Amino acid sequence: MPFHVLTGAFVHESNTFKKGETTLQDFHDEVFDLGQAAIDRFGDVNDELAGFLDAGREAGWQVTHTVSAHATPGATVSRAAFDHIAGLICEAAREHRATLDGILLSLHGSMVPSFCEDGEGELLRRLREVVGPDLPIAVTLDLHAMVTPAMVDLAQILVSYKTYPHIDMREIGLQAGRILDRAMRREVQPRTLRVHVPMLDEANAGRTDVPETAALYARARAHEAEPGILAVSINAGFSEADITEMGPTVLVTYDAGRETQARDIAAGLAHSIWDGRGKVANTFLTPAEAAAQARDFDPAGGPLVIADYADNPGAGAYGDATALLKALLEAGAAPGAFAPMIDAEAAALLHRHKVGDSVTLVLGGKCDPSFGGGPLRLTGEVRHLSDGVFTGDGPILGGITHSFGPTAVFRVQGIDILVVTLPGQMLDLQQVRAFGIEPASQRFLVVKSMQHFRAAFEPVAGRVIVCDTGALATPQAHLRPYARVRRPVWPLDRDAAFPVPGHAPENA
Repeated sequence: MPFHVLTGAFVHESNTFKKGETTLQDFHDEVFDLGQAAIDRFGDVNDELAGFLDAGREAGWQVTHTVSAHATPGATVSRAAFDHIAGLICEAAREHRATLDGILLSLHGSMVPSFCEDGEGELLRRLREVVGPDLPIAVTLDLHAMVTPAMVDLAQILVSYKTYPHIDMREIGLQAGRILDRAMRREVQPRTLRVHVPMLDEANAGRTDVPETAALYARARAHEAEPGILAVSINAGFSEADITEMGPTVLVTYDAGRETQARDIAAGLAHSIWDGRGKVANTFLTPAEAAAQARDFDPAGGPLVIADYADNPGAGAYGDATALLKALLEAGAAPGAFAPMIDAEAAALLHRHKVGDSVTLVLGGKCDPSFGGGPLRLTGEVRHLSDGVFTGDGPILGGITHSFGPTAVFRVQGIDILVVTLPGQMLDLQQVRAFGIEPASQRFLVVKSMQHFRAAFEPVAGRVIVCDTGALATPQAHLRPYARVRRPVWPLDRDAAFPVPGHAPENA
């Protein structure tokens, strides 16, 4: 009989400083596909589910897929949303318990529900109540996971991405599936060891285009070739989630009898993360500095791509910060484009007009003007109206269809502003080209993203610069009111030490 494996995806990165909650509707707006519908959408693209299915075909499994649920990073997940999606996975496990040989889940690792600090740990706890302590469970994680002791206690196998920008989701899904298959065949008896580093996040947030950080992941891959070492994962952490266990972690999934070896590997990598805590690759410009460079830039080799780092919707920022747009308009930096400005009210107003109309409106800065600037009163021309649907063709979103909801291009003083309804960071060139904005025609292009934009936009850029607009995901961590993180922690506490006195650094 083939092994029967239950699969599912429940993915959210929660910014605990953001107002409101992430609701079930937010998942429906982004990704909420059941069973075969999820397989049809994600079964042959760069997604963990595709990797799960690759592993299943390779090993001849019977696969039952429950749900693929993703919401754009945002505020804490509501209890209703969490209970509903977790319930779908747990009910399927209960229904098939008698025949299940293993469970394979795509999670993020930094989900914070409104009622607890550890969404992934809570899901795994509920699953263990259904399937018992011994059934093999394998989990894939985002590179920005904040891995808790509960997660490594409740799942034997954890495997994280090794690229940022994330382009290895399918590969990691396949790797986790192969380890699960070996566990089900009783070839290995996996468990995972965790070492935590007392930092808000890794110095370069896991950027694998930075040599020092890339070297950590190269070491992880090399360790995976050692006998008995099944997976080595380096998690950069997520500084926008204030929980007790926040911070970078190193995970080593190992076969029984290899604990000492695993502990040495994890400790070595963790100390390298700590030793590099002050080495930051980005140079963060102010809005005025970025605007001046945009005004004076020669786009002969491609546009100046400006990353609005602090207003990255992919880190749960509101995506409506106006400080950089205001500076660009004041500098007269056109021609250029700005993508996106997440403002459902403005998008709806623009959709009450037609292409070519002149419109005066209040744009952006409506969620929390204290982070990234307040609303701007602007007059411009409607250049494009759309339902917001696009299909990616780049390294991250290639073949995957998403929607910004009702979307408009609003031209103000020669700057084309992509005004959208639904949140999303810039990952793919089709997120502008589908709406009539061609990067090659611009002097500059603002993208609200920290790092993922580089996979698609860096190849067409004449140059890339990074701006700190003071929005919710600002690299100035001291501006956020941390209350739960275990102290001392770098960089809030410059006297922090590793290992932390009085706390064991390893969780076997």
